[in-house]
Amino acid sequence: MFTDRTEAGRLLAAQLEHLRGERPVVLGLPRGGVPVAYEVARALGAPLDVILVRKLGVPTHRELGFGAIGEDGVRIVHEHIVRMGRVDPASLAAVERTEEAELRRQADRFRRGRPRVELTGRTAVVVDDGVATGATASVACRVAKEHGARRVVLAVPVAPPDAAAELRAEVDELVCLSTPAAFFAVGEWYEDFSQTSDGEVVELLAQHTEATSQGGPGTPGSSGQPGNPGNPGDNPGNPGDRIGNPAPGPVVREIEIPVPSDGVHLTGDLHLPSGAPGVVAFAHGSGSSRRSPRNRAVAAALNRAGLGTLLFDLLTPAEELDRANVFDVQTLARRLAEATRLLRRQHRLPVAYFGASTGAAAALWAASERDPEGRPGVAAVVSRGGRPDLAGDRLRDVRAPTLLIVGGADETVVDLNRQAQSRLRCENRLEVVPGATHLFEEPGALDAVCDLARDWFLGHLGAHSGK
Repeated sequence: MFTDRTEAGRLLAAQLEHLRGERPVVLGLPRGGVPVAYEVARALGAPLDVILVRKLGVPTHRELGFGAIGEDGVRIVHEHIVRMGRVDPASLAAVERTEEAELRRQADRFRRGRPRVELTGRTAVVVDDGVATGATASVACRVAKEHGARRVVLAVPVAPPDAAAELRAEVDELVCLSTPAAFFAVGEWYEDFSQTSDGEVVELLAQHTEATSQGGPGTPGSSGQPGNPGNPGDNPGNPGDRIGNPAPGPVVREIEIPVPSDGVHLTGDLHLPSGAPGVVAFAHGSGSSRRSPRNRAVAAALNRAGLGTLLFDLLTPAEELDRANVFDVQTLARRLAEATRLLRRQHRLPVAYFGASTGAAAALWAASERDPEGRPGVAAVVSRGGRPDLAGDRLRDVRAPTLLIVGGADETVVDLNRQAQSRLRCENRLEVVPGATHLFEEPGALDAVCDLARDWFLGHLGAHSGK
């Protein structure tokens, strides 16, 4: 079992270290393969791109793939599945037309006008979050070959033994962490296999591109070799580092946040750009702030705007197993407040909160507290698809300017946010993103969240810090 795609990517990267000297290019299969590929590219100091392939699904059972297509007209069809699914030629052609159109849309959406990374003469590392039939991965590898790759390596966390055997014969190298005999679906081998959105893919690619442009992982040197993986700005620091040991410059460090009242240490990632007017601490009720691709996407947007961010887990892995802890808003708020005190004491910067799900209630609960001089404890609060209503009577005591962001199609949560807004006495605003559902997976929805949060924090953190 893998915790999530981030963990799977890190474990996979450890088995791919031997490729570092081959100037690899890492290619993630959208959407779920990109978070895995991101970790691999980061660890290897390699360029990151998407490799676009679409599954061809039996019309009456879309999850059953009878083949796949890729860019430049590469196509594979499993005739036995076509016969079993009774797919007639007209239906097959209709499915192909639909998926070809989606292929073009994805190219425009994900690359944002950037050319695809050149593969000629390079080692292409094709990465997905797992393999079921192997059709999509097979086509992806063929596409990489057609684009001039000298060698193609397929890297996946999990695959059934028969599919792995077939793929091993098709590629130059297969790296697969697990081939369980009792295999039904990729998702059963992950604790968190939540859907990856288009917006998350775009943000991960942008985040990696930004890192490479600043001399981080994947930046080619004058000789065309990957950048120096030892750059302290590229890799997490010692997990034992405390929150009070800041390093100069815009580096990301893995830190521990002690919570003496509960006898636990919470793990976090601190990004502190030089000259940042403040730090935004992320709170998520399931404990997934640090791992959530959506939170990471928002954090990346805030970092690009010059703001510091702290992504950390409000619950330990053991605590997450008890669903009741997700709704223990008082405990979540206490831990968030403890992290806030440490941040303010050690870095002497204003702190703001970005909350999602029940973490939004925890953020507002913590924001209702005052510092020793009786001033508001934080500079601003933003809630994304949150449950601020769970903060109850504490809402009346919040003084930090609060922005509530909800999806227009998330009707129940819209109503709960309106009720919570009516109880707030601070400066506040409710922004409804048209057509967005709870996870903001629709094209442009997460971008809207990023823009709204960035502007809100810049406006209030700058004023709070006197800048």
